[in-house]
Amino acid sequence: MRKYWGLFLACILLSSCGEDKPATSEADLPEEHSKSVSTKPAVKYGFDLSNFIVVEDTIRKGDIFGELMTRNKVDYPKIYELTQKFKDTFDVRRIRVGNPYTILKSKDTSEVAQLFIYENDPVNYTVVDFRDTVLAYKGRKKVKLVEREASGIIPRGGSLSDVIVQENIDYLMVNELSGIYAWTIDFFKLDAGDKFRIIYDEKYINDSIYAGAGSIKAAYFEHKGEPFYAFAYHNDSLDIKEYYDHEANNLRRTFLRAPLKFGRLSSRYNLKRRIRYYGYKVRPHKGTDYAAPIGTPILATADGVVTESTRRGGNGKYVKIRHNGTYSTQYLHMKAQNVRQGQYVRQGDVIGWIGMTGNTGGPHVCYRFWKNGRQVDPLREELPVAEPLAEILRPAYYEYMEPVKTQLDCIEYSGDPSDQLLTLNP
Repeated sequence: MRKYWGLFLACILLSSCGEDKPATSEADLPEEHSKSVSTKPAVKYGFDLSNFIVVEDTIRKGDIFGELMTRNKVDYPKIYELTQKFKDTFDVRRIRVGNPYTILKSKDTSEVAQLFIYENDPVNYTVVDFRDTVLAYKGRKKVKLVEREASGIIPRGGSLSDVIVQENIDYLMVNELSGIYAWTIDFFKLDAGDKFRIIYDEKYINDSIYAGAGSIKAAYFEHKGEPFYAFAYHNDSLDIKEYYDHEANNLRRTFLRAPLKFGRLSSRYNLKRRIRYYGYKVRPHKGTDYAAPIGTPILATADGVVTESTRRGGNGKYVKIRHNGTYSTQYLHMKAQNVRQGQYVRQGDVIGWIGMTGNTGGPHVCYRFWKNGRQVDPLREELPVAEPLAEILRPAYYEYMEPVKTQLDCIEYSGDPSDQLLTLNP
């Protein structure tokens, strides 16, 4: 194992590893104007607003795009032309309640709407130009990236989600962390005292309006006292971004540990299970149950071909996937399937949703795992790992990773250290 004594000393000598950039949550966003008329000259969406009468509003429940445009004096033939020629760019049926829009109207007495700008999200927007020939195209606001450092410690009785919210970290980081460590850490069974540090980018428009978070650049997660590093790095040989640890091992496995992002491990694989309902007779349970609310997405744990997508007896609605000559998986009691027989699926694809079909006492998925034609316990299997970074690429990786690791190691945990000790030693 590589040893980084120089980096360790650098951390000790540093008086400060840099302060966190101020975090901004969605709650801090300024409220949208409700049908306000702007008179100040400004450039927005690439247009000089001083040349138009500007109306800003948000899509309301019951709004229909055609009616909205006719109320602003756009001729119906132009609206029809838009729906026929540009439905791939702007589908008028998919405007969402609460999304902002801007109408730029002519300054003459007719006050005809000449442009309609719809904000798909805080960064991306669509422009519909009704002047002369109808035209629709997509645009993107200028975004400034601000690097953010964050950390947290799982309290007794708490969860990763609780800590993310408490530390004012973008909630996207819950999914990001669970995705990065999906093969190495069981997020259904985190312990009090587990801790994490992360480095990621926050997006800002006009230097002040928060517009979401980017993916994680680097992470450290300590689970049951064992450290797990993750560094985002572009693998030139595969032309993809992967996460590697401090020794250039790929964090990805060929199988996810569980078919859900979040839920509760409610029943393990148990060949000696006895059930009171059946007079305590041995009724082997060859699946692993994960409880979650009805409608929770069920994920394919690995790439493969769907061999069954049907409904049968106590299994209810289920999907079975053949991954290769060695491994197959099955997912029971679905509310509905999202794949068909013969379809190729990728790891992480949604193949169905949690339900209660078949013999089940509550909403869950029974996850079954076959190895060489025999059902086994997936939580006890040593799952095959993805290829580590090629030797020829490692020198460049280490050169990139080492200063990022130093930065990561220097991030302080929030909270009173004495409280953390009390949590760790109940």
